[in-house]
Amino acid sequence: MGGGSNSKAKGQPRAMAPVAEVDIAAVRYEPRPMQAPHLTGFGLRAFVWLLESRLLGPILLSALKKQNNMTQMLQNTVIPERPMYYPEFPPQEPEQGVVVVAEDRDPVDRVEEALQCLAPYDPSARFTSVDEKNPFLYWKIRDFAYAYRSGITTPSAVADHVIAGVEEWNNKKPPMPMLIYFNADDLRKQADASTKRFEQGNPISVLDGIFFAIKDDIDCFPYPSKSGTTFFDKIRAVEKDAVCVARLRKCGVIFIGKANMHEFGLGVTGNNANYGTARNPHSIDRYTGGSSSGPAALVSSGLCSAAIGTDGGGSVRIPSSLCGIVGLKTTYGRTDMTGVLCDAGTVEVASPLTASVEDSMLVYSALAGSRPMDKLTLRPLPLCVPNLVSSDNSNILQSVKVGKYTEWFHDVSDSEISNTCDDALNLLCSTFGCQIEEIILPELEEMRTAHVVSIGSEALCDLNAHYQEGRRTELTLDTRTSLALFGSFTSTDYVASQCIRRRIMYYHMEAFKKVDVIATPTTGMTAPKIPASALKVGESDYVVSANLMRFILAPNLLGLPAITVPVGHDKQGLPIGLQLIGRPWGEASLLRVASAVEELCLKKRNRPSTFYDILKA
Repeated sequence: MGGGSNSKAKGQPRAMAPVAEVDIAAVRYEPRPMQAPHLTGFGLRAFVWLLESRLLGPILLSALKKQNNMTQMLQNTVIPERPMYYPEFPPQEPEQGVVVVAEDRDPVDRVEEALQCLAPYDPSARFTSVDEKNPFLYWKIRDFAYAYRSGITTPSAVADHVIAGVEEWNNKKPPMPMLIYFNADDLRKQADASTKRFEQGNPISVLDGIFFAIKDDIDCFPYPSKSGTTFFDKIRAVEKDAVCVARLRKCGVIFIGKANMHEFGLGVTGNNANYGTARNPHSIDRYTGGSSSGPAALVSSGLCSAAIGTDGGGSVRIPSSLCGIVGLKTTYGRTDMTGVLCDAGTVEVASPLTASVEDSMLVYSALAGSRPMDKLTLRPLPLCVPNLVSSDNSNILQSVKVGKYTEWFHDVSDSEISNTCDDALNLLCSTFGCQIEEIILPELEEMRTAHVVSIGSEALCDLNAHYQEGRRTELTLDTRTSLALFGSFTSTDYVASQCIRRRIMYYHMEAFKKVDVIATPTTGMTAPKIPASALKVGESDYVVSANLMRFILAPNLLGLPAITVPVGHDKQGLPIGLQLIGRPWGEASLLRVASAVEELCLKKRNRPSTFYDILKA
């Protein structure tokens, strides 16, 4: 199990050493592959029947948990730390080279402040010639803003291209919908209003007329929020925008609809048997990753500039990495979660998926801002963005120390993944003078268990009333598999997991005494293939899920900020992402390093094979 375990005497439970007494330097990484069957079709139906059986279910679940060491870890181990029921952050030093965009200000003003921190915009480099010497993959937010202001096109004209692209995907056989709810008339109405503002010479902000998708578990009035189910909108009405959506709407954003997702967010492939599974624009026989599958596919394919997803177990970063885009996960409590279906959880945040780091920075400046209770309990540092045009920017980058746990870093399905990420880090260091520092992060398997118990218990608490009232059979089979597992966790399992959370926080804060960011591959594998048998009734594959989630759990369990940046492709042409994890409230520092990595790796990236040029410049 690694880290602080003491030997177990006969007849005595295993005891963990107090975390402060663990010799971190002596810890050795011990990978433990997840053990669970891969099931689709009839096999999955039979498995779910067994799990939900009052007689056989507990026996099967107990065996699975023992096989994956969960029982020993949670019930047969003495953990001396007190529980940490939500992320508790030690005081942090203010970030260097940043501009404070005070969160009590209007989102429009915050976006304008962030805009001034970007390099001056040069339309000639974007619109006149696109070739190997002047490469770019996606139109950025500032490209649309320039095109609207200069009369190249209008939001209404772009809306027609978006509608055509969405309808093309919806009409494929089998269906591959990126959106669960889509209303072309409403989209045109929003675009016409934006076009009118440009014609009158009074656009609201640089985000005016920019097309966004909203994940189906975030309220965007008047659209329903189904959370990927067939029924949730019937028992929970949407009466107004979620706070993060309202902030974007205030900036003039155009919402194209509610994006597809893994049902209730309880999976990381993006499979959805209710509406059809969104496909990866780089290879349509591959998963997008999830649970923010539709948001990632829409941004990756060029159909919108940005999307807002939720990330409780990598659900923004995993699909962003597999689809070759940028996914930012903010610090827990940095964004007001009111109006998000999982707003009471301790591991989940609402965050942006974008085509570039620059766009991520602009969107983040608009939607961030803590709710009043989080300001009291979490005491966040001021909301900041990096000043990328400051004369100190290069010096700050030069001083950055990047933490790397080498043994863990290379625990991937194919060395191509870790080698590509290594190349990106080495290029960062050789170009800007950053330093790579070796670190050790103990008890990673314990972290995985603590995370699944935490997110699973919170999800079941939210859904249990509907589950018990007869809605169970309306859920997909893989969701029912997850809920059966979550229902087997006891109150002592939950408390033990929160004790582990405190230990993992200690180890990461010790690492951050040596380094400024921690780097890992974002996922342990590139986009997995979609089995044909999984399209109709779904799929349960915890081994693939564990590979996808290997590196992403600490930001969720501990509430840390993280970002994934595309750094290349494997030999099959599938994207590879590099993840950067930061200190609490350190989004600005992450965005600075991510921007540098993105610039260095731009020529190593390819546009997806399925791409829509909605600007039609």
